[in-house]
Amino acid sequence: MNVVVAAHPDDEIIGLGAQLPHLPDTLFIHVTDGAPRDMHDALSHGFTTRESYAQARRIELLEALSVAQIPAEHCRCLGFVDQEAAAHLREITSALYEIFRAFRPRFVITHSYEGGHPDHDATIFACHAARRLLLRDGFCPGLLVEFASYHSRDGHWIAGEFLPDPSHEVLVFRLTPEQQIFKRQLFACFRTQQAVLAGFPVDTEKFRIAPDYDFCSPPHEGTLFYENFSWGMNRDQWRQYARTALDEMGL
Repeated sequence: MNVVVAAHPDDEIIGLGAQLPHLPDTLFIHVTDGAPRDMHDALSHGFTTRESYAQARRIELLEALSVAQIPAEHCRCLGFVDQEAAAHLREITSALYEIFRAFRPRFVITHSYEGGHPDHDATIFACHAARRLLLRDGFCPGLLVEFASYHSRDGHWIAGEFLPDPSHEVLVFRLTPEQQIFKRQLFACFRTQQAVLAGFPVDTEKFRIAPDYDFCSPPHEGTLFYENFSWGMNRDQWRQYARTALDEMGL
């Protein structure tokens, strides 16, 4: 059994969509429902409630997983509101702890800590924290692997790559033409996300063993990508959330 933990519906498709046919015995966990509280995204796609937009995103996800022949029962959503995961680090960690303890995954595959989206950073934080709690309680937590998402580098949006870290080797899958077609088919299922998905490469997928992070320090110097938007988060707020959660969990 493997577990993929994604912040939003579609993040796993971006990060490892071409690998889905090789992951039949995998549980997919989504931390948020993909629908921000401010309703900007929902209204722009014609939805009048946050809940209806979240449901549409859920349907899109299940369509994509169906294309990859992954049954709906392999997919769970923790139900946190998009853009608010950082305010619930302890709760997310607790939920993942129970899932990891129950399923004993060989691999846990998730985001990297890179300042791209606060929900991504909250997700990798919770994965690390849950594993540390499992180790403390005498359980084997499985190997933590990251897929590439996006971040800011020299003021530019960088997609499909990790922040540079020469101490951690990156495994690069160069997708065949058939795999690229398959990944585009998966992307096409996310009708509400086409403008976003257009910025991601479909020719490679990159993975690495997760480094040990200092979550109370920013992932890189300069402006974090999410600090360019009104997503309710900056590095100082993140540091406060992370430090409080670590203290409360005794980590």
